[in-house]
Amino acid sequence: MSPELTQFFKSAPTPELAKQLLGCRIRYETPAGELSGFIVETEAYVGPKDAAAHAFAGRRTHRNEALYGEPGTIYMFQSRQYVLLNFITQAAEVPEGILIRGVQPENGLDLMYQNRAVKGPSLTNGPGKLTQAFGMTLALNQKGLNEDALSLELPAAAYPKQIATSARIGVPNKGEWTDAPLRYFVAGNPYVSKITKKTIDTETLGWRVDPAERN
Repeated sequence: MSPELTQFFKSAPTPELAKQLLGCRIRYETPAGELSGFIVETEAYVGPKDAAAHAFAGRRTHRNEALYGEPGTIYMFQSRQYVLLNFITQAAEVPEGILIRGVQPENGLDLMYQNRAVKGPSLTNGPGKLTQAFGMTLALNQKGLNEDALSLELPAAAYPKQIATSARIGVPNKGEWTDAPLRYFVAGNPYVSKITKKTIDTETLGWRVDPAERN
């Protein structure tokens, strides 16, 4: 893994890194070609204290071992019929990470449609949808970013006009952690899960046109 990536994933608290990932490009190399897109939605999970995290109370199993890996390790896990994509943050043995919840497609749309026969934002506006569209599998688990088929480009290639925050999705009965504002997304982007039509920015999809306007 590159020193740049390693440094990035331990350079700030996990919630801050989850914000910084918005607008970053991911690339996935397949035998049929490359697929890419921009991250538009993330959720932070902050380790043993977080009742919604897989490492809550120090839980460590074969299934979640990737959480304890080096910063920039990929953590893939099965959720019903889907696999979900996470990036590990902080130093090794500190089990924190970021769930990638939404991606705006860039290249490889034809391949995405073959993998997931849905067009429009529903192609990738959810954590299971995007991995299905990209054709990602559990084989990525415990791999390092930029060491195998999946890579992350830093810094961000697109800049949100506004980063919105909310409670994480699908986290019931976790006390204060149910409502913790640890979900971040590009306001107005149609590839964000659960977005309503009236809040979609149809002109720029929530991105700043001039990078100089970056906050």
